[in-house]
Order: sequence, then C-alpha cells, then structure tokens
Amino acid sequence: MSLFVRAASALLLAGAILTVALARDEAPPFRAQMLVPFASVEGLDRLARTIAKSDFAPLANQFESQATIAFCGPTSAAIVLNALRPQDMDAPHDRSRLQPADARYLPKNLELTVPRYTQESVIATGKKTRAQVFGEPSTVNGKVLRDGGYQLRQLDEMLRAHKLATRLVIVDTTTSEDDIRKDLVDNLSREGDFVIVNYKREAVGQSGGGHISPLGAYDAVTDSVLVLDVNPSHYPWVWMPISTLVKGMRTRDAIENRGYILVQSR
Repeated sequence: MSLFVRAASALLLAGAILTVALARDEAPPFRAQMLVPFASVEGLDRLARTIAKSDFAPLANQFESQATIAFCGPTSAAIVLNALRPQDMDAPHDRSRLQPADARYLPKNLELTVPRYTQESVIATGKKTRAQVFGEPSTVNGKVLRDGGYQLRQLDEMLRAHKLATRLVIVDTTTSEDDIRKDLVDNLSREGDFVIVNYKREAVGQSGGGHISPLGAYDAVTDSVLVLDVNPSHYPWVWMPISTLVKGMRTRDAIENRGYILVQSR
C-alpha cells in the first residue's frame, strides 16, 4: 500500500470516529483535554447545563481584574471576601485611589469611598508586607528570598487574618486526584464557601509562571472547572479539565508545591 493510500485511509478512519462521536452527542476524546474559553458557545453551554455552579453568581458579581502582575492573590482574596460579605458596612474604606483634588468641590465631611475589600486593602491585614509582595527580600523558612506575589500558604494566612475559616491543600505526589475532584465539586455545588487555586500556567498550556484565581463552576460532562482568571487581559475565563489543573497545581513554588484553599466564613 502506498504512503498516500495509507494517509488517506487514516484520515477517513479519523473522520468516521469523529462522525460517530458527534452522532452520539458526545465530545471527541481530545476535546476533554482542551482549555475552552468561557465566552464561547461551548463555554456558555457548560455553565447552562451544570448544577455545580453555586459559586458563580456571587463571585461574578464581585469580580475585578488584578491591578498589577503581583496581585493575583490579593485580588482573589478581595473577590472572595466581598462575595462572602457583600453588604459588610465594616469593610475598609480604601482611599488609595483618591487624589487630593478629588474632593475640592464636595462637602468636607462627604466620604467618597464605599466600604469594600480591595486588592490593595487586603494586604494590610496579613503578615506579608506590600514591599515584600513587590520583591523586598524576606526570610521564609530560614531562607532569605525575593518572594514577589503570594505563595499559597501566605495567602491562606492572609485569609485567616480576615477571620475566615480555611482548609489549605498542598498538591504533592501523595495527593489523590479523586480527593481533589471531590473537594472541588463539593465546594462548587454548595453555597457559602469558595475555592481558590494556585497553579503554574506553563504546566496547563498557558504562558507565564505561578497564578492564583478562584473557581466558579464544575461541568461533569467534560470533568472541567471554570477558572475565573483574575488577569483576563492576559487570559480570559476558561474551562480547564481537572486533570490539567491538578498537573498545574502539582508543581513546585518557592518552598513547596502549589495547591488550593477552601474558604468560608467562621
């Protein structure tokens, strides 16, 4: 059989397999491994059909994009805090974006800001300083490091400093993918708690280093989760297979592997 005939036969076989899969209303096997944009027909269909989306509406209602490349952790924390406490009148008044001239023509006692957790204000409550977030050397586990951004355990400390109840899971070689799936699906199916994930972009097929974002939903048909990426100007919200996310979490950060945090009010 000639090379041309063998190639043509292979293409016909692949086409037949694809036709059968579509006829059964099933996704071809390779589709389950793809990152699917939320703002696509398939992405919207996944959200419409899933029942594990209790977290989507409160998080989407409070969503904001990170202001700096170092703020994926604080931004995720601010979104979750505002989703858990949507009408918290005791939330901080962040005046960092105001300029002296802004109140020139307004009554002296008028408060321009609204009570709200912001990616700038949440940092002040944790142990890690703003300067350290931007790379000032600090001591971590006895080592002096230039540790920009947030490692997962540092983010967990900051969330607990805001009086939230958390469960930190570091994803190493002993962590079962089935256990991870159960944690994520249970959380996304239940109101009143949220999950923040920390993964390496390169390991999931994106460009860049470590990243932190909350999850919004789980689709059982494709075994994928909706990552509400807090840097949408770089990568928009995307459906990511759990196996791919686990691969991204099972990567080394500065002193230990990445993972996820389950968060709820105390």
